[in-house]
Amino acid sequence: MKAVRFHEFGGPEVLRYEDVEQPVPGVGQVRIRVAATSFNGVDGNIRAGFMQGPIPVELPHTPGLDVAGTVDAVGPEVTDIAVGDRVIGFLPMTGTGAAAEYVIAPAEILTGAPGNIPLADAAALPLVGLTAWQALFDHGRLTAGQRVLVNGAGGAVGGYAVQLAKEAGARVIATASPRSADRVRAAGADEVVDHTSTDVTAAVTEPVDLVLNLAPVAPEQLAALVTLIRDGGTLVNTTVWMPAPSDGARGVRGIDLFVRSDADQLADLAARVGTGELHVEVAQRVPLAELPALHARAGAGELPGKTVVLTA
Repeated sequence: MKAVRFHEFGGPEVLRYEDVEQPVPGVGQVRIRVAATSFNGVDGNIRAGFMQGPIPVELPHTPGLDVAGTVDAVGPEVTDIAVGDRVIGFLPMTGTGAAAEYVIAPAEILTGAPGNIPLADAAALPLVGLTAWQALFDHGRLTAGQRVLVNGAGGAVGGYAVQLAKEAGARVIATASPRSADRVRAAGADEVVDHTSTDVTAAVTEPVDLVLNLAPVAPEQLAALVTLIRDGGTLVNTTVWMPAPSDGARGVRGIDLFVRSDADQLADLAARVGTGELHVEVAQRVPLAELPALHARAGAGELPGKTVVLTA
């Protein structure tokens, strides 16, 4: 089968589109005929070798943490998934990824793909959708009537965070550039602050219960966001190379989010997509063989939004 792998850490040029042996599922595993994976920012950091501490991978390594596809073989002791099932999942971060025609996945991390969108597009949901859900509800404890600031709402995680927070009954303030402002408003944001021309701390005039930081801001900018949070509130930070600040005197918690795979949460997100409550946005679709070029474009900051990588 065809796969993209890197045999050494480095720039996008280390990625190779090559022939590899088709994997065989073991106990509790299934083999998926991959329809698509997607590109996430962490993929580039893993490839470059920057994540060997928290995410140690063995070389050669196949990237691609998201998977959408059809089960074509099941291993022993798999009872809840059958050949032919259309599934999605967030694969183990240290394991073999889905930038390949076939991938092995633990059955327990998979859930059914939403039936109202193309199967390949469903690869845009798992990692970023789970990140948004866990940030808002597992860590941020967001409830109806609260105020949330989504800093960096123009990206893929931000799009889901705005939708989910609004659906939960929160008032959503979002920062976005002019390029993505209309998309963020369409996702449900009540207020959109242009962070390219406006100081966010000056624009947000009432305290918020939760700040979700998705942007690679400077440490002093991240610390300033704490001043916007009411006593007892929370800041959840996804840029984990920069620790989340807190304010113990006011009971403001700072939490660094490391997203985890959760099939039950993913099933809930997929169900919301199926009913139309949650919209999956795909900016572009590229073939697997172009993954090295995609990594290069991502490194140059040239991606227009969430990118799905097609194996067919």
